[in-house]
Amino acid sequence: MSVPEQYSFIRYLAAKKSVDDRALNQHVWGTLARRLPQAGPEKPLRVLEIGAGIGTMLERILDWGLLSYADYTAIDSQSENIAHIRQRLPGWAAAHNYVCREDSSNNWRLVNQAGDVKVCFETCDLFEFIAREEGGRKWDLLLAHAFLDLMDIPSTLRQLTSLLAPDGLVYFTINFDGATILEPEVDPELDKHIQALYHQTMDKRITSGKPSGDSQAGRHLFGHLRLSGFQILDAGASDWVVFPNTQGYPGDEAYFLHFIIHTIQLALAGHPRLDSKRFMDWVNERHAQVERDELVYIAHQLDFLGKISLPVFTQGNSPA
Repeated sequence: MSVPEQYSFIRYLAAKKSVDDRALNQHVWGTLARRLPQAGPEKPLRVLEIGAGIGTMLERILDWGLLSYADYTAIDSQSENIAHIRQRLPGWAAAHNYVCREDSSNNWRLVNQAGDVKVCFETCDLFEFIAREEGGRKWDLLLAHAFLDLMDIPSTLRQLTSLLAPDGLVYFTINFDGATILEPEVDPELDKHIQALYHQTMDKRITSGKPSGDSQAGRHLFGHLRLSGFQILDAGASDWVVFPNTQGYPGDEAYFLHFIIHTIQLALAGHPRLDSKRFMDWVNERHAQVERDELVYIAHQLDFLGKISLPVFTQGNSPA
């Protein structure tokens, strides 16, 4: 492929599915599978995914046999992502031997010989959803995939506890943890400088007037989870590792790499501590490395499985 002239976030999400498949920590996944409560036709597992994107985690969970009977709620703040799920899911279901039906409420039902999963997709801001559900529905499993490190983690965790049933589980995956590696080097000193400045943009990110990032979110989650009343059941590395094989990059992973380089470019464009020409030469060379099937990309990340273990005091019921 050639260097894209325009970029699509939806195509990026689709392209990174194979990257995520390799990255997800299989030991943590296995612990999750063993810890899930028994579910059946009369008592489906209640699952909530926040920041669901285009539905690739749902596809993975079904394809890898994690769920059989479930009521699955998936929310995302971007309406185009939810619209794409609705376009994408029927084709995926047919290819994976599921009967896929949509009901009058625009919810979906995926049925095969092994189970029955009802799915509700909704465009909704997470915190509006939390406020709306206060005192209402509870979920047995809460998922956040490549999402939590984009938030103010301590505040978000405290609010998420209100959505969980007693002994509810949380599965937080692909949490960035402070390493962006691009090989081969272009200029060792410049490479290091760009990485440091890029990570600083994560630490300083503000969304809707609130902090919304942490370049070391993965390691900090150990403390944040405990302070928010969660017991950590398992944790492990889930690094993105993208490299070419003899046929080039697998799937659409060349596009994934171009998107990552473009993201770094946007984050650092006009930065006062970067010479603009040297930076653009660096960006162009990184794109060229992808085109030559040379670039290796590694991002260090962590997966977590936890459960509610302690009373959590939230606004309105905290002790005096």
